[in-house]
Amino acid sequence: MTFEVFSYESLVHAVSGAVGSVTAMTVFFPLDTARLRLQVDEKRRAKSTPAILAEIIKEEGLLAPYRGWFPVICSLCCSNFVYFYCFHTLKASWLKDHQSSSPRTDLLVGIAAGVVNVLVTTPLWVVNTRLKLQGSKFHNTDIQPTNYCGIWDAFAQIIRDEGAGALWNGTFPSLLLVLNPAIQFMIYEGLKRQLRRGAPRELSSLEVFMIGAVAKAVATTATYPLQTIQSILRFGQFSKSTNKSTLLSSLATVKSLLANRVRKFGFLGLFKGLEAKLLQTVLTAALMFLLYEKIASCTFRVMGLSEHHKLH
Repeated sequence: MTFEVFSYESLVHAVSGAVGSVTAMTVFFPLDTARLRLQVDEKRRAKSTPAILAEIIKEEGLLAPYRGWFPVICSLCCSNFVYFYCFHTLKASWLKDHQSSSPRTDLLVGIAAGVVNVLVTTPLWVVNTRLKLQGSKFHNTDIQPTNYCGIWDAFAQIIRDEGAGALWNGTFPSLLLVLNPAIQFMIYEGLKRQLRRGAPRELSSLEVFMIGAVAKAVATTATYPLQTIQSILRFGQFSKSTNKSTLLSSLATVKSLLANRVRKFGFLGLFKGLEAKLLQTVLTAALMFLLYEKIASCTFRVMGLSEHHKLH
């Protein structure tokens, strides 16, 4: 399979995906704040999304649910640009040789794009997690406070105090979690093919929104326990007694953290915060796919490119 590294069509998809994801995340950002607190702050009493958001606002102020918005948006923009670009570049190369794709093809292409994305953008997500939780009032006394002045200062302090390798904390579960967007895109592309059934057409806004929501809901539920471990590893601000095991992103560490969570909270503890995560990611992904499809379609239409590119 041959592929073009630099492709105008892939660039349009990448920019559309990045803009769509940034807009959608901004709209539903407080839900992500609630999800992250439920994952990391184990001793917090509030269990539901509305309750934890009310608690955060009461304890930390009205704007607290939007703490860390800028680094999250920067990370998300870069991450989605890389993912969409790789996904559509690889898929276009496959279609050149095989003329059609299948769920297996979409899954494999999604995994490959995810691996590239993880290796390139994990440092951004580590810094993003630290900044998003900085200044929070934690109920878990093992968590140590941080004092970062911004994205670049966070990079500098992490490298100075923990070593450059700390920027890739959580890489192992992140590599396992490439299954999340891969499953999401496999389901999304499969549902698009079913709705078109051999008759090329532009899907309606409602159709795109619904299949985006379904795809993300399935992918999130299937991979949620690993997402929790990923958040804990990325945060990394625990007492020295727990730091040794937490900061080693290895299979043994992931198994240990999963077992520890089950021991503390039971099997359902692996899904603590899932309600907030589903509410946020399903709505965000659905809106993101809707914006992505419309931006890409309009761009291709303005540039006078073929239906193949618009519906690719």
